[in-house]
Amino acid sequence: MSITDSQAGGRAAIRLLQGYVWHPQSADVDLEHYLPRELDLPKAPGAADEDDAHVLWDMVSPPFAFFENGEPTAAQTFYQFTVLRVYDDRPSNEALHGDAEAASQALNPLLDGTPEGVGWQLWEDLREL
Repeated sequence: MSITDSQAGGRAAIRLLQGYVWHPQSADVDLEHYLPRELDLPKAPGAADEDDAHVLWDMVSPPFAFFENGEPTAAQTFYQFTVLRVYDDRPSNEALHGDAEAASQALNPLLDGTPEGVGWQLWEDLREL
């Protein structure tokens, strides 16, 4: 899929949320035990037949050297975290914002249920992949 396809009314994969999840390297944390690979979101106008939002995470090097409190990040395992949804036609930004809000609300209790020491920073993105 190219950018021109989505601008011309073709399918579009849109990031809803983007950010990082981390935990101490010494912690035995498997995110698969706490987070789904798909979120069942309300049917959105223009959403593709496979309605769910996809939840992706990949291990990455720490994206910054220190946390805001001055603690080094080198002893943490970091994951780039993305929630995306495929649409047959790109919805309005208002509709995308609603989907991002629904994804955030679905993820909050799951992230809150992760072990102590797991941290995250997620924000709304709404850019095409």
